[in-house]
Amino acid sequence: MIKTLSIPSVIALCLAAILLITSIFFPWWGMRFYAPQYPEGLDIIVYPYKMAGDIDIVNGLNHYIGMKGFGEENFPELQFLPYIIGILALLTLITAFLRRKSLLYGLIGLFVVGGAFGIYDIHHWLRNYGTDLDPTAPIDVDPFVPPVIGENTLANFVTESYFTYGSFLLGAAFLCTLFPLWRDRKR
Repeated sequence: MIKTLSIPSVIALCLAAILLITSIFFPWWGMRFYAPQYPEGLDIIVYPYKMAGDIDIVNGLNHYIGMKGFGEENFPELQFLPYIIGILALLTLITAFLRRKSLLYGLIGLFVVGGAFGIYDIHHWLRNYGTDLDPTAPIDVDPFVPPVIGENTLANFVTESYFTYGSFLLGAAFLCTLFPLWRDRKR
């Protein structure tokens, strides 16, 4: 006998698909740089399809420690990430309409793997940028790896890394996919 999902579970999955698509239009992650000369902070804001904020100023400052410049062209993920999220939303809707619990398990697995890979990818780029410094740079600093979430201090700069609105929408979408496991646990 095929285990089917209840109507409330189907609604939760449809909501998850809507949240996934909506997340594309909001920033997912960011960094804010504070220093005495920048008390208001400088921002790098990462959307799933572009980067925004004070990138030119941050790149100008990072040049002094020999760090490569940030730019959308350096992050190929930004070219295809919205499509991956769109496909995940489509798979979520397919799971909702077919109402099969077995498909739900696969969908949750995709969410977990995708989330883990996303965090790994951010860490990879932070490590790459913080450890591949030009040895001929005007200011000599030891290689460093800023945290994915949290605070880091380098010279007179304090950097805060954080997830933001788009990531919260992704988290809410994930919770919506878990809801059927609870709701239909005895079905």
